[in-house]
Amino acid sequence: MRLDGFGLFVNDMSKMIQFYRDVLGFEIKESLDTEHVYLIKDQTLFLLYGRKDIEKLTKQSFNYADGVHGHIEIALYVDTFEEVDLRFEAVILKGATPIKYPDTMPWGQRTCYIADPEGNLIEIGSFNKPFRLE
Repeated sequence: MRLDGFGLFVNDMSKMIQFYRDVLGFEIKESLDTEHVYLIKDQTLFLLYGRKDIEKLTKQSFNYADGVHGHIEIALYVDTFEEVDLRFEAVILKGATPIKYPDTMPWGQRTCYIADPEGNLIEIGSFNKPFRLE
């Protein structure tokens, strides 16, 4: 098996589409009233799927956390430390919830955290060099 992608089960599809499209710059083309969003971001499938829709599909109900929670992290990479700070400020001005302000970690990464409208954590980080899988 290989990783195909990941997704979030969302309560308010319209609000989440607007956040990922307008605040984070994901290329979402679906309308705000869609039941699900499938998109490729940096060669990874990313999807937003309505909670009620996944429950209908699986014929099960699930528990969901309210507020900011630690169930998932989405990590976004930028090439420079300066970009971490600039992107953090830009997304906060557009409505993202600040969780951890930019800071340089002992392991050499500059990182910060925000939350999307449904409390999922998003990290913006850099090792001050272009991204490369080793």
